[in-house]
Amino acid sequence: MEKKIYTKIIGTGCCVPTKKVVNDDFLNNVFYDPATGKPLEKDNREIIDKFYAITNIKERRWAENDQVTSDLAVIAVEEALADAKMDKEDLGFVIFCHNFGDVVYGNTRMNVIPSMSSMLKFKMKIKNPFSVAHDVICGCPGWTQGMIVADAYIRSGMYKRGVVIGADITSRVSDPHDRDSMIYADGAGATIVEAVESEEPVGIISHSSRSDGYPYADCLNFGKSFNPDYDQKELLLKMKGHKLYVYALRNVPTTVKDSIEKAGLQIEDIQKIFIHQANEKMDKAILTRLFGLYGKKEIPEGIMPMVISKLGNSSAATIPMLMDLLLKGKVGDHSVQKGSYSVFCSVGAGMGINSIIYKW
Repeated sequence: MEKKIYTKIIGTGCCVPTKKVVNDDFLNNVFYDPATGKPLEKDNREIIDKFYAITNIKERRWAENDQVTSDLAVIAVEEALADAKMDKEDLGFVIFCHNFGDVVYGNTRMNVIPSMSSMLKFKMKIKNPFSVAHDVICGCPGWTQGMIVADAYIRSGMYKRGVVIGADITSRVSDPHDRDSMIYADGAGATIVEAVESEEPVGIISHSSRSDGYPYADCLNFGKSFNPDYDQKELLLKMKGHKLYVYALRNVPTTVKDSIEKAGLQIEDIQKIFIHQANEKMDKAILTRLFGLYGKKEIPEGIMPMVISKLGNSSAATIPMLMDLLLKGKVGDHSVQKGSYSVFCSVGAGMGINSIIYKW
């Protein structure tokens, strides 16, 4: 059988910020109605309890005031390099997936000069000039998009190995007067990938993607605070939650099914589904619809590990953080077995969806 080049994960790392923010920390926030520009009449306890019932988020992690996104990424990459027993100078590429660059505490301005991948090389003192620096700004599916780019790099023979980082600090660009702001969190995850020659498929087996800029590009954008007295020169992250929810339920299951079919597999072959930690109720609904496409009502217990209850939604960082924690035995009794198949799937700004089939 002819050997082919595959992209294999050889090391993972993550940075879970130390600042814990629980739901009760929002009890004193003044949330505004986006339609009227007036404070919501509902009591904050009722708002928070409803938020928890929908998302299952009890707490989230925020970066320390003296940290920016690239600082979190450095921690994750150093941990991943140690896990892979690899020298930083051997990285053929650095793919940094993010949304907002380095946002300094107390300022909502995005900073992407220099690029985040270049900034990471600077902070880590990576001297190799042939280690290409590549940023991916692709919303919540950033890390999955970065993995697809890395797979193309490796399969083409251009590079032998590199790192894909998903990192974001979303807490600093959210509107404190928007109840949706409670969903956002900070974090970073890093994955070292390497080319392997194998007769049997291993690593990234297939992927499926779609992008629906029309008519969904407005699901996530920057806009003014819902509080008319807030500095209206500042633009903050806004989300059309219901429109995003409907889009995800309609399109994520079919995209995942397409990636499974491209791999020549069936849903029974999938051991784990690593899905973007956006909203637990939505993720469970996506899973139900995915299995429904195969005519199945029963969903295997433990197929979809979740850490959203403690870590919130850290955008491009959620899947690599979840995967690293699971591989290191920090997500309950979840584990992956050699030779098993997993799905990496994310949906977000764009609107875009990526689904990757990975064989361990």
